[in-house]
Amino acid sequence: MKFTADNFDTEVLQAQGTVLVDFYAEWCGPCKMMAPLVERMAEKYAGQIKIGKLNVDEAMEISERYHVRNIPTFIFFQNGQPTATYVGGMSAADLEEKIKAYV
Repeated sequence: MKFTADNFDTEVLQAQGTVLVDFYAEWCGPCKMMAPLVERMAEKYAGQIKIGKLNVDEAMEISERYHVRNIPTFIFFQNGQPTATYVGGMSAADLEEKIKAYV
């Protein structure tokens, strides 16, 4: 799922349950490396956790609101509130472990 400035409030802040937002940029090498892992996890955990990406260049005000200074940054939201933040690339096993904590 692609989160944008237009749908962030509805899809993330007003969502019931857990949402994982991957803050990324098209020019970011580590972000590109993480993209297939994020997509795989989104498919694997569909219906259990909402997983999507937010382009920091297209939604700077949201990135600033959540103090995203480095990318990729992964923020878990539960019922609209940020609950955990992880910065930088990680292995598929590490990403899945973090997701499983919320499933």
